[in-house]
Amino acid sequence: MSTMGVTSISLAVAAVPESLPAVVTLALALGARRMAARHALIRSLPAVETLGSVSILATDKTGTLTEGRMVVQQLWSPSGAADVSGTGYEPTGHLTSAGNLISPERLRPLRELLTTAALCNDASLRPPRQGADEWRAVGDPMEAALLAAAAKAGCPDQAVLRQTCPRFAEAPFDSLRKRMTTLHHLPDGNVLVCLKGAPETVLTSTVLTEPAELLDRARRQATLLAARGFRVLAVAGTELLVWDLPADEAEHGLKLLGLVAISDPPKAAAAATLAACREAGITPILITGDHPATAHAIAVRTGLVEDGHAGRVVTGPELAAGPDTDVTGIRVFARTDPQQKLDIVHAWRARGAVTAMTGDGVNDGPALRQADIGVAMGARGTEVARQAADLVLTDDELSTVVTAVEEGRRVYDNIRRFLVYAMAGGTAEVLVMLAGPLLGLPLPLRAGQILWINLLTHGLTGVAMGAEPVSPRTMHRPPRPPGQHILAAGVWQRLLVLAAAVTAVSLTAGVVARPMDLPWQSVLFLALLAAQLGVALGLRARLFTTQNLFLPASVAASALLATAALYVPALRSLLDTEPVGWSGTGLALAAALAAFVTARLMRGAFHRTA
Repeated sequence: MSTMGVTSISLAVAAVPESLPAVVTLALALGARRMAARHALIRSLPAVETLGSVSILATDKTGTLTEGRMVVQQLWSPSGAADVSGTGYEPTGHLTSAGNLISPERLRPLRELLTTAALCNDASLRPPRQGADEWRAVGDPMEAALLAAAAKAGCPDQAVLRQTCPRFAEAPFDSLRKRMTTLHHLPDGNVLVCLKGAPETVLTSTVLTEPAELLDRARRQATLLAARGFRVLAVAGTELLVWDLPADEAEHGLKLLGLVAISDPPKAAAAATLAACREAGITPILITGDHPATAHAIAVRTGLVEDGHAGRVVTGPELAAGPDTDVTGIRVFARTDPQQKLDIVHAWRARGAVTAMTGDGVNDGPALRQADIGVAMGARGTEVARQAADLVLTDDELSTVVTAVEEGRRVYDNIRRFLVYAMAGGTAEVLVMLAGPLLGLPLPLRAGQILWINLLTHGLTGVAMGAEPVSPRTMHRPPRPPGQHILAAGVWQRLLVLAAAVTAVSLTAGVVARPMDLPWQSVLFLALLAAQLGVALGLRARLFTTQNLFLPASVAASALLATAALYVPALRSLLDTEPVGWSGTGLALAAALAAFVTARLMRGAFHRTA
């Protein structure tokens, strides 16, 4: 009676994958470590697994899809246009028209345009440091590009401008006003008003005193420049008598100075990254504050949408006018404010999508919190964005998000693979104990033998499965549905088939050993353990790989300890085993091979699940 009680308790222990917490913790920790080595810092371990389910990737434009290294390439004023030469932030270049230098008369209004843009500016340029070969932007890259263009046009140096025209008031840029205004004292005692901002907020009759015909011409020019992928700014200003009111009240009755077209080319890897997202079943969407035409041009150039098949670009004002708009069919959003980013993410989540949202500014914090995975830029991002995010990219590369998603799927696959292995082995142990007496094996295994099998299979070997390399097909299948059970999608079938196979080959070894006058119980013990180790190897995504040598090493160690249980006197006495000889060892190896082959066949039948 006591023997049956101990055996029952041993079976209960065998049926529970008690090393699951260790496997899950190790898999998540290793996943976080691998991500950190690839420039993705995880701020909470559960986010590693969530990454594998991401189905929507909402990204901004500047610095994420584009290089974030801006340069002014074209200028337009009511009196003429010009091309600006030069690259990067180095303040050397020329203003030309049709390949020729611009005459001093035509250069004057363009200098006025760029001088105003340089005054309405908070950035600065730094010359190359020792050992460096590039000028650097300090502050907003767009404003730094304006300073470089002003220097190319021969405008006074920024330090001189700030000294001769000191700023005494400002209305800073924000996502609602979409413009910046500064007030400056002039040497003659008057006040200079400088304004720059989005064309649609500047080119209005409430801000400018220009004729309607000129405003229409400027709007058409701004649309043409934006459609070519430029970020377009409108610049205005005027000289007033002494001003003693807030800066935002000076935003009327101004003179249009012109438009500035700033280039921010797509990153070389942007198109490949977005293609990899789609290959993995992840839908990328672009959410930006830029002009709709600019957003559409970049979306086409990066392959986020197809030219001519892009559908409409939805703007922030359209979302505000129709709050019930179904955004889940839209791929490009422009002129959005932080609240609208939050609403877009919420709408996707309400449809059951798992969302990842990139951001770098203070205003992105709520959307990063709302998303299932908030992704902050580590290099250029604010501390608020980093604290709100689940994932921080130290290299500010969107491709790192794809890498993180791959690691998330790898972790989830490894946990599922361990569950198949552990639960199939535990089920097989129970079935052996139940079916053995029906085949003439009175007590198939003793309690100590069951626990020893469980220790060797669920110990080092089970934990080693949590470090398995990524499957070759991982990023070629859609993300799992967020509500899917961990044992769904073919896992139960694999588990039951493998349990039946391990049970069958183990009992066969025991039944064959009995008429051969071999210690059949010890043969059954060794065969059951060997079959489970065969399953562990058979379930590998990459059979021959050097990425996780810990698994074959742990299998070999478990095999040695299993052999020791048959030949080391102390273990033989503890586990009540006997030497099985070469014939018994051959039966155990045959069981291991049969279980291994079955596991490989199951991988082929259910390859989408691991």
